[in-house]
Amino acid sequence: MFEDFLYLLRKNGLKVSLTEWMALVEAMDKGLHSSSFTGFYHLCRCLLVKSEADFDTFDRCFLEYFKDVPFQQEVSQELLDWLNRPEVLSDYASWDEEQALKNLGFSEEEIERMLKERMEEQTEEHNGGRYWVGTHGMSTFGNSGLSPKGIRVGGQSMYRRAFRVAGERKFRDFRRDNTLDTRQFQVALRKLRQFSGLVDLPPTEFDVDNTIKDTADNGGVLKVRYKRPRENTVKVLLLMDSGGSMDYYSQLCSALFQAVSKSGHFKDLKVYYFHNCVYSRLYQDPMLMSRNSVQTDWVLSNIPSDYKLILVGDAQMAPHELLGGYYGGSREDGPKCGMDWLRLLKGRFGHTVWLNPSERPGWGQYWCQTYDAISQEFPMFPLTVDGLEEAMKKLLVR
Repeated sequence: MFEDFLYLLRKNGLKVSLTEWMALVEAMDKGLHSSSFTGFYHLCRCLLVKSEADFDTFDRCFLEYFKDVPFQQEVSQELLDWLNRPEVLSDYASWDEEQALKNLGFSEEEIERMLKERMEEQTEEHNGGRYWVGTHGMSTFGNSGLSPKGIRVGGQSMYRRAFRVAGERKFRDFRRDNTLDTRQFQVALRKLRQFSGLVDLPPTEFDVDNTIKDTADNGGVLKVRYKRPRENTVKVLLLMDSGGSMDYYSQLCSALFQAVSKSGHFKDLKVYYFHNCVYSRLYQDPMLMSRNSVQTDWVLSNIPSDYKLILVGDAQMAPHELLGGYYGGSREDGPKCGMDWLRLLKGRFGHTVWLNPSERPGWGQYWCQTYDAISQEFPMFPLTVDGLEEAMKKLLVR
């Protein structure tokens, strides 16, 4: 049954064994798929996919093989065609403060219920309104509008206010070139174990492989071998941008903090926060409270230079914040702008990388200017599985 589906999975790199395939057949025979197409999808993924990183490959194979099977989408293709037309301009957009305040009062559960009701009622295209699913308006559903909270339907993310995207594929983010989520951080950080250094101590750890090899070479007479212990000696200083445009990535950055702090891959970890760029103060919590801050000079003077420095931020701000003396040092001869502080950090800590959750801006020369200036100073890596792995390799190069 569905043998071609098995071959398609294998063709696309999923190592599905005959035992796993027979387990699927047995599970279907017992009705574990609940006699539904959705249940069959979840059953297949549960039994045939071994890693979260393969979820997207499985999704693409599943959609390709069962493309002709009818199933009900959350959002109709007709509506998506309405909402994805680039020629619809923003002439309709106007700020409606009263409607914005009203939208903020809706809970996410209420918005979900309202979307379902609108989908049942709506029969034609709407743009610039405040009620129907459309574009460039104040409705909580649609895209390219001005509502402070809602569900994006179609289109591209612009203002990053939606709390979810209707019809979005849930497991697409497990691709290695996509932005990380909580589970992917764990998958990526597990790979750091291989980068742990050999401590410069006498060989005291039992070496199983070489003991077996030398014993065999010695005619079966036991010859015990020892090796130097492997211990993680990496110490990390993590500086994270908080607030402003980084609010969109707050959940992602929280996942990064949790994964890094609990991974056990670093001997020591120190975390501070900043807003847009590092200036004369660093903060000990993402709320950036002055009472929980330290002088950046203190960090430069008291944290040893053998710490690996990781900066996390979108590198997007007004140019005068980075280059024009927005915040300076407390001394007249001290740093005069954000870039001065960044260069001091770079000079202090020889191993430094910048992780960026955002791509280079495709619009606005100001945002591109600061992004490019920082990327020229620091090795910058995207906050993806591959990007994180490459950044760690860069940090640990001796």
